[in-house]
Amino acid sequence: MEHRNLALLLLQARECVMSKFRRILNHHGLTEQQWRIIRELSEQQSMEQWQICEACQIISPSLAGVLSRMEETQLVTRSRVDSDQRRIMVSLTPKSRSLVSAIAPLIEHQYAHIESAVGTETVQQLYRALDDFLAQQDLPVALVELPAFDKNAVVGASQERGGKSAPTAARAGVGKKPVKAKG
Repeated sequence: MEHRNLALLLLQARECVMSKFRRILNHHGLTEQQWRIIRELSEQQSMEQWQICEACQIISPSLAGVLSRMEETQLVTRSRVDSDQRRIMVSLTPKSRSLVSAIAPLIEHQYAHIESAVGTETVQQLYRALDDFLAQQDLPVALVELPAFDKNAVVGASQERGGKSAPTAARAGVGKKPVKAKG
């Protein structure tokens, strides 16, 4: 049995869904990451930065920049925990709470449009399948054994591109036919 590219299908499904919501977020001046953070904080009140990383699927270096911008635009506040100054709690501001009040009904309405288009049962099946899949993420899954690393195979491919990596070679025009000058 040949498997389909599950990771790519999930990305395509995500883009299909987000394309319906992105204009709502853009209209209110928010990025997708900012909305994920605001939505999660609206349900949790305050969270530590590592909790936001986990809940919103944002890597720590990216989160630092996003939170800085959100703090500058008064969407969140960050404060140190009195009992442990290393810990930082992130909370919503009144400005972001009012954004949630404005955006949440639009988001719900858009979900209703999606269900109307594809069917409520299809959406419910998708939720169930994803919930089942995610509930099993901690089960041990055997990993394929990788063959011994053959540096000659990698070097050989690199030499075909003039010793450059594929992206560098493409930018440098390696392997492209020269363009004839006009005139």
